[in-house]
Amino acid sequence: MKKSKNHLKSRKLGVSYTISAIIMTATAITLSLVAWSYANQTLAQQRGATEFDVTMQSILAFNDAFENIAWKPQSSRSARFILDYGQLQLIPDLDLVVNVVDYSGASYSDSTGYLRYTTLTKFVSFGDGYHSNFIGDDRFISTGAGTYAKGTVSQNTDYVHMDLFYGIRVMKSSTISTVDNVDIWIIKMETTEQSASNTELNLNAKCIDVETKTYASNSGNGYPVVNGEATIGVQLGGNISDGPDISDSITIPLDGQRVVFNFIISTVKVII
Repeated sequence: MKKSKNHLKSRKLGVSYTISAIIMTATAITLSLVAWSYANQTLAQQRGATEFDVTMQSILAFNDAFENIAWKPQSSRSARFILDYGQLQLIPDLDLVVNVVDYSGASYSDSTGYLRYTTLTKFVSFGDGYHSNFIGDDRFISTGAGTYAKGTVSQNTDYVHMDLFYGIRVMKSSTISTVDNVDIWIIKMETTEQSASNTELNLNAKCIDVETKTYASNSGNGYPVVNGEATIGVQLGGNISDGPDISDSITIPLDGQRVVFNFIISTVKVII
């Protein structure tokens, strides 16, 4: 029995509809997967950017806690961090050198630590080579009230860093019987190499000790004043790859005939 042309045409149309349906279904699935992937990427970027902002607020809160206990031995405080996209690091062994120019022996050198939060530029980006302060200014030495802290944001090719470290404060505190007293306040962050990511944590700070080291020349009654002034210089870092590398100095006018330098050092232990 011979099949009709209409029957063959009907079968061809059926196959065509089936193929079209398969293609349309596959296309819909592909578009859905692309949309789902894009939505996930966009959501991750938004969450990563939000985490950066929230972490900056946590660092500000930690700095408030840190400075609140820095001069109170055995006092402790903490701040909360929530990390899903970035990494929080405690980095030790950053070189710190404080030197009084022209006054032999009046110097301090030790190591300190700093705090770093790192995230990818796909979450937040300011441009390669970007650098700004979110705590303090470009000076590493202060001469009065205000924060010891220096908080910076910087970016290289793939990463954005938020760093928190501590400077020094210098002031002439008194003049007694023609002898000036200059106080140099230093906060040293004591820590070990630690890091955390994909977690919630309390970052803890505890003041271990506050000590004073006095330099008054070999005679013990003060250095003869040189040119009516004292210049204090500080160098932080330079020994850690991609870490802080800062030099700063300040000149303090002196009224007396002799001068004594008091280095007042707070050691604050920080742990995750």
